[in-house]
Amino acid sequence: MTVQPSVLFIAGLGYSATHLARIWPGPVAGTVRSEAKAEALRADGIDARVWAGESPLEVPAGAALLVTIPPDEAGCPVLRHVHTGPGHDHAGPDHDYTGLSHDLTVTYLSTTGVYGDLGGGWAFEWSETHPQSRRAKARALAEDQWREATNGRVNIVRLPGIYGPGRSAFDRLRDGTARRIVKPGQVFSRVHVDDIASGLLALHQRPEAAARAGGVFHLCDDEPAPPQDVIAHAAELLGMDPLPDVPFDEADLSPMARSFYAECKRISNARTKAALNWRPQYPTYREGLAAILAGEAD
Repeated sequence: MTVQPSVLFIAGLGYSATHLARIWPGPVAGTVRSEAKAEALRADGIDARVWAGESPLEVPAGAALLVTIPPDEAGCPVLRHVHTGPGHDHAGPDHDYTGLSHDLTVTYLSTTGVYGDLGGGWAFEWSETHPQSRRAKARALAEDQWREATNGRVNIVRLPGIYGPGRSAFDRLRDGTARRIVKPGQVFSRVHVDDIASGLLALHQRPEAAARAGGVFHLCDDEPAPPQDVIAHAAELLGMDPLPDVPFDEADLSPMARSFYAECKRISNARTKAALNWRPQYPTYREGLAAILAGEAD
């Protein structure tokens, strides 16, 4: 049996979340950081409101809450300020979490970075976490806070690299920022934004199956791949000459970019697919890139 919550409330109506909003069959509300973006989303039928992360955040009781806003060093800012209807105060600095009603369904978007470096090995939904970067440690802290606040009833969705229209190898090739950086043995998992949306919808429509699955889900494609292969394939689709290889040690990367290459792992989605009866529409970057290019031609 599938269940559809009446209202989807998205704390952080960003790139991935707005793709979910487009396919959600019920009302959608959420937060943005500027009035201009709020007005644009309202024109699309989304009840968008401006929230800067410092005041109480009211979420309708019984809603499906999706949290996409990144954590800070203290954890999740949404959890510190959320309250759900009359009689529920926001959590406040003491973190007693009195603001959460029991009928609130919570999904927290995290990152596969919480697994740290696996030397090319596989991370499964039940794998232990070993976050190494500051960003990953903050995500792991926020995950733990939501588990505590909901007595473990939160859905943790860990995402790898996200791509889609307007955010793909095509854009980097066209603006001249793409490079084929080669680090032997390096692979990344990735996911098309449309597959994030369909996976999140499946998660909310199958709450009983999701609960049996253990609370952690991986929305990713089926083929971890070297990043230089993605660039090469995108260039071929655009009819561009292949870019030269750039050895990793000679790449002169920013500290943030270098931190991504410091970790190498493959992400499994097998349990997520089985639990949610979900399959990525784009099982590899090849199908995903082809769909982006076809969409540009429409």
